Amino acid sequence: MASMAAIPAHPDLSLRSYDGDTGTDRHDWAQLVLPVRGSLTLDIAGREGRLDVARAAYVHPGAWHTTIGDRPNHSLVLDVAGADIPDGIADRLASQGFVPMAPAATALVDYMRLMVEDRAQGEAQLVRWVPLLLDALGRERPRPLSRLQATLASVEDSLAHPWTAALMARRANLSTSRLHELFRAELGTSPRAWLAERRLARVREWLARSDRPIAAIATDAGYADQSALTRAMRDAMDITPAAYRRQQRETTPTIP
Repeated sequence: MASMAAIPAHPDLSLRSYDGDTGTDRHDWAQLVLPVRGSLTLDIAGREGRLDVARAAYVHPGAWHTTIGDRPNHSLVLDVAGADIPDGIADRLASQGFVPMAPAATALVDYMRLMVEDRAQGEAQLVRWVPLLLDALGRERPRPLSRLQATLASVEDSLAHPWTAALMARRANLSTSRLHELFRAELGTSPRAWLAERRLARVREWLARSDRPIAAIATDAGYADQSALTRAMRDAMDITPAAYRRQQRETTPTIP
């Protein structure tokens, strides 16, 4: 069913998850779907593609599209008036439809994801972020997608697994030293640090948006037990899981 809402006067950013077939939709504004966890399928005007942290989608104004979530997923969704996107960038994104995530775009999306999850995103911040993102997606020549990107998506989908750098390297068919090189080159970090950040990000999401027991959250995110999670959050954020949940839950809606 087509959306009847008016074209947004200002860019709008939200964190969404998709469960099953959402039905066919179209609207008079442009939309960027930027996965931050898991994967989903999007059909844009008859062109179907799979999205994950390495591949985003651009839905041009007026395009019929269908979103299908067949596994757990979360995406940043940016709604923006087509007139607010420079013509050259809009044409390039529309011709691609499915857009490989260049390193600069990945960093921008990860930053804004943290802001949205921590409810630190403001209108002024969004106004500054959108042109940077569009420029990174529409002008920067993306690096070829490497085996590292596929491995990141695989790890994100199974954080409870006892991942090590050696296991990630084996999944990517790389040597451990080569894996470290790719992490430094593409993400500016190490496999261990990246994994720690992703686990804490998932924990923050579950604590803020669900009523799941903290012990279950800990093990599902890959920690040995609740005590290990508590130590990790204290070291990284100077707060316990229970205190973080109390801090967040008053204004954050719960999800199953």
